[in-house]
This record gives sequence, C-alpha cells and structure tokens, in this order.
Amino acid sequence: MDPEGGGLYRNQIKKESWRTVLTLAYQSLGVVYGDLSTSPLYVYKSTFAEDITHSATNEEIFGVLSFVFWTLTLVPLIKYVFIVLKADDNGEGGTFALYSKLCRHARVSFLPNSQIADEDLSTYNNKKDGGSTDQSGGTKFRNRLKTTLEKYKVLQRVLLVLALIGTCMVIGDGILTPAISVFSAVSGLELSMSKEHHKYVEVPAACFVLVCLFALQHYGTHRVGFIFAPIVVIWLLCISGIGIYNIFHWNREVYKALSPHYMYIFLKKTQRRGWMSLGGILLCITGSEAMFADLGHFSQLSIKIAFTSFVYPSLILAYMGQAAYLSKHHDMGSDFPIGFYVSVPERIRWPVMVIAILAAVVGSQAIITGTFSIIKQCNALACFPRVKIIHTSSKVHGQIYIPEINWILMVLCLAVTIGFRDTRRLGNASGLAVITVMLVTTCLMSLVIVLCWHQSVLLAICFIFFFGTIEALFFAASLVKFLEGAWVPIAIAFVFLVIMYVWHYGTLKKYEFDLQNKVSINWLLGLGPSLGIVRVKGIGLVHTELVSGIPAIFSHFVTNLPAFHQVLVFLCIKSVPVPFVRPEERFLVGRIGPKEYRIYRCIVRYGYRDIHKDDLEFEKDLVCSIAEFIRSGRQDILGGLEEPDKQGERMTVVGTSSTHTEGIQFCEDNGEPTRASTPSPRELREIQSPVVVPRKRVRFLLPESPHMDASAREELNELMEAREAGMAFILGHSHVKAKRGSGLMKRLVINVGYDFLRRNSRGPTYALNIPHASTLEVGMICYV
Repeated sequence: MDPEGGGLYRNQIKKESWRTVLTLAYQSLGVVYGDLSTSPLYVYKSTFAEDITHSATNEEIFGVLSFVFWTLTLVPLIKYVFIVLKADDNGEGGTFALYSKLCRHARVSFLPNSQIADEDLSTYNNKKDGGSTDQSGGTKFRNRLKTTLEKYKVLQRVLLVLALIGTCMVIGDGILTPAISVFSAVSGLELSMSKEHHKYVEVPAACFVLVCLFALQHYGTHRVGFIFAPIVVIWLLCISGIGIYNIFHWNREVYKALSPHYMYIFLKKTQRRGWMSLGGILLCITGSEAMFADLGHFSQLSIKIAFTSFVYPSLILAYMGQAAYLSKHHDMGSDFPIGFYVSVPERIRWPVMVIAILAAVVGSQAIITGTFSIIKQCNALACFPRVKIIHTSSKVHGQIYIPEINWILMVLCLAVTIGFRDTRRLGNASGLAVITVMLVTTCLMSLVIVLCWHQSVLLAICFIFFFGTIEALFFAASLVKFLEGAWVPIAIAFVFLVIMYVWHYGTLKKYEFDLQNKVSINWLLGLGPSLGIVRVKGIGLVHTELVSGIPAIFSHFVTNLPAFHQVLVFLCIKSVPVPFVRPEERFLVGRIGPKEYRIYRCIVRYGYRDIHKDDLEFEKDLVCSIAEFIRSGRQDILGGLEEPDKQGERMTVVGTSSTHTEGIQFCEDNGEPTRASTPSPRELREIQSPVVVPRKRVRFLLPESPHMDASAREELNELMEAREAGMAFILGHSHVKAKRGSGLMKRLVINVGYDFLRRNSRGPTYALNIPHASTLEVGMICYV
C-alpha cells in the first residue's frame, strides 16, 4: 500500500537527520509507550483467573505465552506499525483522524456549515492518495460505495456513531487504564505484608497515587515530561533484564512456547475456560492505539523505530521470563499468587515496585492527555458540549488541560478502583474498552483502504477479515465477562455517547433553524446604504454559524434597536474536517452589497487540532484581513456560497497578518507592525486616521501599489476610524425548544437533554475573553 504522502509533518521527516529521528524515538517512549510497557504488571494475573489458576500446567502457561507473543506481533507490530500508521490525516492520527479523512473523500460529514470552498484548502487533499491505479472493477465498486454513503443519511449516521463509539471507549480507557495500572503497580505490597494488613493498604495507596496524578494535571505534561522517557526506558530495561534472568535461571526451554502449536494445545485442553481467559491475554496490547493517536506529536519513522527496536523485544523478554518462572512454580498450592512481582527476585522487589509505580503514572498520564485531546477534537467537530480548554504549553503542540473532564475522570477512576479492588475485574473492564477501539479502527481502516488509498476492495476485505476476526475473538471473550466488570466501559461509553449524540443533534437542529429563518440579502440591500437605521462609529461584529445570508438575530436586533455601527461584519468561526488550516488560508472575506454599505462577511476556518488565538491577536488578524481584502481588490467566486436570491456574493481567501509578506500591515498604539520583519520605508506608504483625539491610534502600512484607487483608500480610512472607535460583539443567545406536535423522544432530547447541556456548557471559544462592556447578547427562542 502507498497511502497519501502529503502530510504537513510527514514530509519534514525526509529532511530530518537520523539524530532528529532517534531523538523523537527516544521521546516517544515516555509519551506513546507508557501504557503498553506496563501491561506485564497485570496480564498473567488477569489471564489465570479462578477458572484455570489452580490447575495451570506448563502446557497452559506456554499456551498463554504463545497467545501473548502472537497477539503482540499481529496487532501492534503488523497492524499498527506497518499499516495503520500510514493512514495519518496530514500527520495526525486517531479515530477522529480516520473519520475526518473519510469525510473528505466521501461527503459524509455532518458539519452543518461545510462549503465546497473548503476543499481548496491545501490540507484537504481530496485527490487520490497514491497506490495502484485500479481501473476495472475496483474503481466501479469504489464509486458505488462512495455514492451509496453520500446518498443514504442512515449510513452516514452509522459511520458517525461508529466513530463516536470509538471515542467514548477511549474516554472509558482514560478512566480504567490509570486504575488498573496504578492498582497493579502497588499490588506488590501483598508479598511484603500479611493478607490482613495488605487489604487495608493496597486500595488507599492506589487512591493516593491517583489523586496526586489528577491533581497535577493542570501543570501540564511539559513541566515533568522530560523525565517520562527515562522512567519508561529504565522500566523496560528492568523488566527485560528480569525476564532474561528468569529464562536462564528457571527454564531455558521457554522459547519453544513461541510456536503457535501451543495455542492450539491450550485451547484444546482448557476449551471454554481457556477461551474466556483470552480477555486477560488481550491486556498485553492495551496502549497500542496510542501509537496511532499520538502520531501528530512525533513521526511515523520515530514511532516505528522505538517499537520494533526496543519496546517489542523488551515486552517479549518480560513475558517469556514470567512464563519461565511460573512453569517451575505453578504447583505451589492454591494460595500462590500469580502475578508480576512473584517473578521478581526478592532482593530487588522494592526498587522494582517503585519504578513500576512511576511507570504506571507515566502510562496513565499519556492516556489522560490523549483523552483531553480527543475531546477537543470532538468539540471542534460539534460532537461534544463546549468545555474550557487550557493550553499548558506555548511551545509544545497539543498539550492541553480540560478542568471539567479531569475531575470527572478522577471521580470515576477512584470509583472503579474502590468498587472493584481487584485486578481481574479491572482487567475485564479495561480489555473490553481497548478491543472496542481497535475494532472501530479496523472498520474505518477498511473504508480508508478503498476510498482514500484507492486500493483493491479485495485487499480491504482481507484486512477486515484477518484483523477483524482476531479482534472479534477477543471482543467476544471480553463481553462474556459482562457481569464481572465488563459492564463498566459499556455503561461509561453509553452515557458519553448519549451526551455526544444529543449535543450533535441539537446543534444540527439549531443550525437548520438559523438556515430556514435567515434574512434575504435583498431585504438588507433594500434598506439602502444607511440600512434604514442610525450608523454610529465603530465596528459591529455579528457572530453567526451561517456562511451565507443574514442571521435572524440581526433583523431581530435592528427591529428593536434601530442603530448600528458604521462598519458591519458578519463573522462565522467554523471547523473544517482537517487537523490544521494553514495561516495563509485562515480567512474567507467578502463584501455584502455595494462598497458604500460597508458590510463584510468574514469566515474564519479552524482545523480540529488548531489552537484558537486570544481575543486581541484575533481582532488584529480580523481587521487586517478585511483591510487586505479592500487593498487587494481580489474577489473570487467560491463554490457553495451562492444563493438563489443573491446577486452573487463573492469572497476571497486572505491569510493572517503574519502571512502578508507583500501586503498590508496593521499597527496599533506604538505603531509597531504585527509582523516580525518590517519592510523598508521606501516599500511602504502610511495611511493614518484623521480622527483628532483617537482612543487608540491605528495605522495601516501599505506597499506601493498602482491599483490603489481613491475609493479603496476612503474605505480603509473608514475602517481605521471604526477600529479606533472600538468594536462591539453581537452574540446570539438562543433557547432551543421542540416544535409543538413533536414526538416524545424529540421533546426529551431537545427540551431536556440539549437544554441541560447548553445551560451547563461553556460559551463559544471566541466569546470567552470578550470584554463584557463590548458585548451585546440578543435572545431568541428557536422552535426546531
């Protein structure tokens, strides 16, 4: 397969030195592999449950080792390292990256304000992603599949729900992984004290570590991240060294267990008991999804090198060493504890336990950060209620903290730890969450192979049949243990899925109401240049979700208060199904009506991994983009913006102020340009506002241009006067209600569910830092 190679970050790796690649590989050990590397703490203990603990023989122990070896080889190594990592979305990975990739290659996105113009983004890359040119039956099938997905809304909903299920299970994993990792790490205390004392110490110790872990999240990973990689390196060296010692000291014949023949013997001998124990074996691959989910922080090559050269061999040696020890000690009685620490030599058990606890904290930190990241992606794609997102590092991309989610995760994590107090049931719960995410990835990958990579449908069928069969076997074994802990991730996923779908449904219905009740452009133009109202100095920003037409809140506003600002901007801040939007493609700016109306439309586009700028910088970029639009005079007709009742609203792509290398520069107060480099005075001319006593001095520095006419200069002067007079933000405050006659389910979803989420969620991101004195909220009731 030869998937797309146009990622923003993937192309950089070709230019990077091996030193850079190896540095990234080293750093990835602390971020990507913390969870996967701590799995030896609980795999054998969860696998040898009550069903086979007391009767375990060498054949069964070797059979479990064989299953662990081949599971690690087929899923993390073959599936993720050699196949799934290639399905990045412009350098980003994860469930939503696959979904957004599919949304671009087949029009299955539910984003309400999507436009054809978005397909012109350089990161959209809706061309064929390489691979063989399958011109015969494969092309016909691919076209039929694409047409079918685009035609039937029910299939689009199934695809969305599938992506949401995977996301919800990742959130469930963010609750269960810290619990089982930390609990297993402190379980070594059972070998150092009596059973009576141990049961009173283990749970409080685990809870204390978990509370400290979540309480420190607001400091950000970057403050302690430099020690993450050394901890994981020491841990992997430790478990691999113990494994080698146990192999040579207890049973050198353990390498024979790598033969798949032992899997057959294991299942033949244990039958149903052995099949049910697959839920414990499954835990050896927990954390594998992080290789794909955290792809945006590193590179394909660095992740591959770290796993194949260090993580994979260390884990295999660790599991072989445990099997070698157990093969000589399985007949020591029913009270003999089967777990990681029994195979650790007694003289180094305490240091190993300390390292294990640190490694468990690192692994938990990675999954918690991943949970924050995926919730941010869902929020950007209108699939999660708005929450407060804090960027903990100005230098390291993607490090965020979400207070509400952090405390919810902590409470739920403590609840399952205290409620279960048992590695086996925690393992059952964690295993189901892990394998569900992998099944979702397999299903989405099969579509990516056909629709995005343009490969043969036979290849996609082979992929989903081979890996889907393996994962379905593990899924069934985990689901059987529903009453023994597996119900927890299902319950968690169900609650979050309901929240996500209710929010998404309510958001769509509100947008449909806005679309149906928008005011015609002709109504606005019929009012004349003064709009039939008093035009006062300043810039009025009307926030709307609409990419065309006049929102109903504006007509509602001017009807009740017949006055508005001399410059009127309809501002739409929208998300597009790409991870990043390049700064030079950030703004779409257009004019509504003739020049003398001074009415503009500005559409600001963000990807699901983009960082929204603060209000001051955003205001400068916004005003500068309008000024550059006026100066350049370029107006391109962009697809998807035309309306039957319009005279042809034209828009053009304008970048942020820092991208105007030969364009306009914006200065305030001290007259310093916002760009880092300032052209020489000979290349620039200065336009100053004629306002005598301005509240804020504003200047535009313009390059020499023979196309600069008097009307454009006058328009720029008015824009500067308006900016100096100040900006007012008009925000819609809509109360969404179900129409009369709506069904019971719709009334429950809209009037109860969506209304509750809306009242208890944050305001729009762009409204968080707006001064209250400059904000006007226009209330409306939307009957959907």
